Amino acid sequence: MAKKRTIGMWLYKNGGGDAIGKKIIKKLKEREIDVIDDINLRYARAKNANIIHNGIKLNKLDLMFSYNAGEQTVYQTYMYQALNRMIPMINSYDAFQLTEDKFQTSIILKNAKVNTADYRLFHRDEAQENLYKTFNKWGGMVFKPTNGWGGAGLSKIDNEEALQMLIPTLNHSNIREVFIEKFITYDNTDFRVDIVDGKYVGCYGRKAGGNDWRTNITSGGSVFMRECNDEVMNVAINAAKACGTDIAGVDIIYDLEKEEYVVLEVNGIPAFATPEQEKMGLDFNKKKIDLIVDLIDKKTKK
Repeated sequence: MAKKRTIGMWLYKNGGGDAIGKKIIKKLKEREIDVIDDINLRYARAKNANIIHNGIKLNKLDLMFSYNAGEQTVYQTYMYQALNRMIPMINSYDAFQLTEDKFQTSIILKNAKVNTADYRLFHRDEAQENLYKTFNKWGGMVFKPTNGWGGAGLSKIDNEEALQMLIPTLNHSNIREVFIEKFITYDNTDFRVDIVDGKYVGCYGRKAGGNDWRTNITSGGSVFMRECNDEVMNVAINAAKACGTDIAGVDIIYDLEKEEYVVLEVNGIPAFATPEQEKMGLDFNKKKIDLIVDLIDKKTKK
């Protein structure tokens, strides 16, 4: 008789995540896959050949499903890397690390011929010369921390005064590399497209709030119902594939000047629809759960 499969899971609890987790566990048990829930690698420790959490040797599991963007710590991601050397993970550490870094994601997308914003990266010591040179060429640009989410730390540079304010900020920060993107003229809305295992899950739109240009919910953006056409879907699937993600949320805008779709970011831990969003009509949670369960089943089969 084949050994029963057991996976570890760490899924966020807020915004309906607790109910989502229970549904995933129920569906996995129907396939005779046991789940050890609430494995936060922040509280794991290594002892000789093993990584241990609450007395459980995690490296003996068949897979680890880590899906919690809001509670990550440096130690947790360090253990993530170590554990992924021994067992499969969703997403893999390499894909997780890539999508956490905006520059690394952009260079991968460019090389995969996926439309994304033009960008520059240079050392902070060369910032002043390169920022002015690039600003004079582009006219408008966005400074982005290479790491971070939710629109935090973004600065739109559309005049010389904004540029002059950015430079001393960089000089007094711990940032060693400066990453900027060409500002794309768009209608202040985007598509968020969810992909699991290369398959389309669902789509919704986000709209910037007030006079802001950022569509992120944490920056004041709002969600609205939006249809996904074939072109947007294919752009998202290709972006997720280029980044090696099992699960991805791809942010896409429409460039009004070039008249083409452009990938802004690839997110490795895109949230499920919240109960409030489900009431609006966002109904992709069931499909997403089913595809994740299928993926776990496939990755743990002996």
